[in-house]
Amino acid sequence: MSRYRNVTLFLFLAAVWGSAFMAIKAGVEFIPPVLFAALRYDIAGVLMLGYAVVAVDDWYPTTRAGWTEVVIGGVFMIAAYHALLFVGETGPVSSAAAAVLVALSPVLTTAFARLLLPEEPVTATTWLGMGLALVGVVVLMNPDPERLLTDAVVSKSLVFGAAAAFALGSVLTRRVNGDLRIETMEAWSMLLGAGLMHAVSVAMPSESFAMVEWNATALLALAYLAVAASAVGFLVYFDLLDRLGPVEINMVSYVAPVFAALSGWLVLGEALTPATVVGFLVIFVGFVVVKRRAVAREVELLQSS
Repeated sequence: MSRYRNVTLFLFLAAVWGSAFMAIKAGVEFIPPVLFAALRYDIAGVLMLGYAVVAVDDWYPTTRAGWTEVVIGGVFMIAAYHALLFVGETGPVSSAAAAVLVALSPVLTTAFARLLLPEEPVTATTWLGMGLALVGVVVLMNPDPERLLTDAVVSKSLVFGAAAAFALGSVLTRRVNGDLRIETMEAWSMLLGAGLMHAVSVAMPSESFAMVEWNATALLALAYLAVAASAVGFLVYFDLLDRLGPVEINMVSYVAPVFAALSGWLVLGEALTPATVVGFLVIFVGFVVVKRRAVAREVELLQSS
C-alpha cells in the first residue's frame, strides 16, 4: 500500500510541477513576469510559513548559518531561478522545452558540487555525463550559427540560467549547512525571494502593477502556481523526500516534462518538437551517467521490494 501511495504522490507532484510551466506561460501574457513570480511567492511564502509554524518547533532561523542558508535560498533558488524562468517563458519557448531545460538542474547540481564541495570527487564519468547533458541543451536550443541571438535562443538561455541558479543555490546551502528544517528554510527563502523580485520589478521600466490585466486566466494561473504548484507541491515533496530519498525524488524532474508537454498542448495548443524530445533524452542519459551508482542502488531496492 505504501508503494502505491508513493507512486500516486510522485505522479501528482510531476503533474503539478510539470503543468506549472504551462500556467507560467499563460500568466505572463497578462502579468509582467518578475512581478508575476513575486506575487506567486508572496502567497506561497505566507502559506509555507504558516505550515512551518504548525509543523515544526524551530520555524524561524536562530543562527547566523541558518540565516545565511535562507539568504542563499532566497537569492538563488527563489529570486534568480523564478525571475529568469518567468522572463524566459515570455519568449518563444514552449512549456515542454522549459521543463526539459529545468530538468538539467540535477546534473548541474552535481557539477557545482564537484567544484565547490571537497568531498565530491570529479571523475571522467562525471564529466561525460555533464557533457552529454550539455549536448542535450544544444540540441534543444537548436541555434542557428548565423543568428545566435534569436528570441528563441535568448528565451531558452534565460531558462537554462534559471536551472543553473537553482543548482548553484542548492549546493551552496549544503556548503553552509545551517541545520534548518527544510520547511523553515523554504518558507523564509520564499518570502525573501518574493521581496527581492518585487524590488527588481519596481526597478524595471517594463513592469508595474498598472500593466497587470486582471482576468480569469491571470487569477487562475496565479492561484494554481501559488497554492497547487508551490504550497501543496512542496508539502508533497517534503513527504516523498523522507520516504524515497533525494535520488528517487530527483526523477520527478524527468517526468514533469511529460505533463508540461501534455498541458501545453491541451491548454495552449503548443506542439512538441523533435528537438525537445531528443534534447530531453540526451539530458536524461547524462543524468543517469552522472548518478549511475545511486540509480543502480535504487533499482536494486525496487527489485528486492
